[in-house]
Amino acid sequence: MKPGWNVVLLRSPSTDGPDPYETTLRSKGFIPLTVPALETTHVSLDELKRLIREGPDAHNLSGVIITSGRSCEAWKMVVEELVHEQDSKETADRAGSLAASWSSIPFYAVGRTTAMLLLDIMKSYDTPYAPKDVRGGEESGTSEKLSHFILNNLPSNRKDAKLLYLTGDKNRDTLPKILREGGVELQTLQVYGTQGSRTFESDLVRAIESFQQVVSHWWIVYFAPSVADFATPVLRKHFDIPQIDSVEAADGDRTARIASIGPMTTSHLRDELKICVHATAAKPTPDDLAAALNAVESMFES
Repeated sequence: MKPGWNVVLLRSPSTDGPDPYETTLRSKGFIPLTVPALETTHVSLDELKRLIREGPDAHNLSGVIITSGRSCEAWKMVVEELVHEQDSKETADRAGSLAASWSSIPFYAVGRTTAMLLLDIMKSYDTPYAPKDVRGGEESGTSEKLSHFILNNLPSNRKDAKLLYLTGDKNRDTLPKILREGGVELQTLQVYGTQGSRTFESDLVRAIESFQQVVSHWWIVYFAPSVADFATPVLRKHFDIPQIDSVEAADGDRTARIASIGPMTTSHLRDELKICVHATAAKPTPDDLAAALNAVESMFES
């Protein structure tokens, strides 16, 4: 692979240390930079707080489904509040008795990153409110894979199984449909909503200008269908985005190759936006994304 290819990552950077996507791509010879395309607002935290405080037994819950980092953040924010409210031993003992079973029920996570974020809550807060039994993760990198993992993981008699499913404002019905067809009841709670970043274009321009190496080909990496819908019109002002139905070769100063973090995002880019996708990560991890980009670069160089 030619060293120094610029990579624009359309995601929010990590806030608790070096960003794993930037670190991994940089180690492979790319020059990555993260540009957040969406803003997130958490919602229904009071409802989540009440639910966590009361404990899973009060709601007949057999587990929790977490499919995004934003849902992890919501759980962590509420746990932090509850821990700070435990201002006496009596209060703490009462809370512990109510919530103790959170540590004994499984938390099902999409992808390794989401699983690690859940485990970080346990490391940060020694409390019964924190997840301890995290399942899925790396072997369940998509909602569909996680759905089948859950069905195989639950006891054979699933008639009474009910799982808490934390969602955002934009969700496909793949996971709920598969689980309900498998006899699993879901208690859904929206804990975050997303909107386009008001500073995305100015942030993008600054990012482009910050790249020291001038090259004609760039990588743009999409991390969600909602990002694609909002960011693509802005990206077209600054890059040549390859179209499936276009017969003209891109000849602008910044011709972009397109990558996505997973098959759901790839399908949306191709089917809805008619964008050519050159690489799709096998799993939503930094290593799998780097491998997908390297595979395409090797093909073009051969």
